Amino acid sequence: MVLGGDELAQLPPHRRGIAWVPQDGALFPHLSALANTAYGLRSQGASPRHARVAARERLERLGVGRFAHRRPGELSGGQAQRVALARALAARPRLLLLDEPLAALDQTTRARVRHTLRQHLAGFPGVCLIVTHDPVEAVSLADRVLVLEEGRLVQYAEPGEVARHPRSPWVARMLGRNAWPGTVRSGGLEPVGGGRLVTAADPAPPEGAAALAVVAPEAVSLHRARPSGSSPRNVWQGTVRELTAHGARLRVLVSDAPAPGLDVVAEVTPAAVAELGLAEGAEVWVSVKATEITVVPL
Repeated sequence: MVLGGDELAQLPPHRRGIAWVPQDGALFPHLSALANTAYGLRSQGASPRHARVAARERLERLGVGRFAHRRPGELSGGQAQRVALARALAARPRLLLLDEPLAALDQTTRARVRHTLRQHLAGFPGVCLIVTHDPVEAVSLADRVLVLEEGRLVQYAEPGEVARHPRSPWVARMLGRNAWPGTVRSGGLEPVGGGRLVTAADPAPPEGAAALAVVAPEAVSLHRARPSGSSPRNVWQGTVRELTAHGARLRVLVSDAPAPGLDVVAEVTPAAVAELGLAEGAEVWVSVKATEITVVPL
C-alpha cells in the first residue's frame, strides 16, 4: 500500500502516519484523557509540554476538555469516544481509519458526536476512511461512498448520488427508500412478482432492461377506500403489517403491494393514522404518483 508516495510496508508503524479509532475507542485504561490524547505526539518525538498543550486544545475542541484528568473508566461512552477521536486527530495522521466510530453510542449521543466529527473532518488535511453500517453516517460524513453488498462493489459515488439513485434494493432500503426490482416496459416497470408500475422517468432505461423503481416513503399515500380520480396512476390494495415510530411520524409497512410478495413503506403523521384507523391487519389502498417514482438501471 502506498500513501503519499511512501510504501507503508517499508516504514515502521510509528512513521506511517496512520491513526485508528475502533468501535470501543481502545483508550489506555491507566492513562488520563489528556495523556491518552498526547500519546501519539509523544511517540512522534514531541516534547511533553508541546504534546500536553496540543492534546488539551484538541480535547477542548471536541468538548471534553473538562475531563482531561479523568481515566477512561470514569468517562461515559460518548466522552470516551470523543477522547479517542481527539487522540487520533492530535497525532496529525496522513490516514485516519474510523471503524464504526459511533456504533457503541446511544442515539442522542451518536447524533451529537456525528455533528462534532463532521466539523472536524471538514478541516482534516489527510485521507479519512470510515467503515460503517449506518447509512446516515455514510451520507453525512463522507465525500464519496463506496457500498459493498455481500463482498461485492455495487456503488461508488457522492452521497447525494447514492441517496437519489441507489443501485440495489439493499442500498435503497438501507437509506429508508422503497425499492422494487423489475423489467422496463413501455411507460413503466414490471416488478419481479408481477403487477405494473406507471412511471414518468425521463429519460427512461431501454425497453427490457433490468431496473429498480425507487420511491420515498413520504411519497406513498394510504386510503381506506380505493382512491378515485386520475391523479394517482399507481393504486394497489394491501394489508398493514407493522407500524413503527420514525421521529415525529409513523412508518406503515403494507404487504402485497405493489404486487403479491412485495412490500411498501409509507410515512404518515399520527393524525393520519388515527383518522384512517390504521392498525396491524387492516386492509388499505396504496397510491403513488408516477412522477414520484425514480427508475434506476441495474
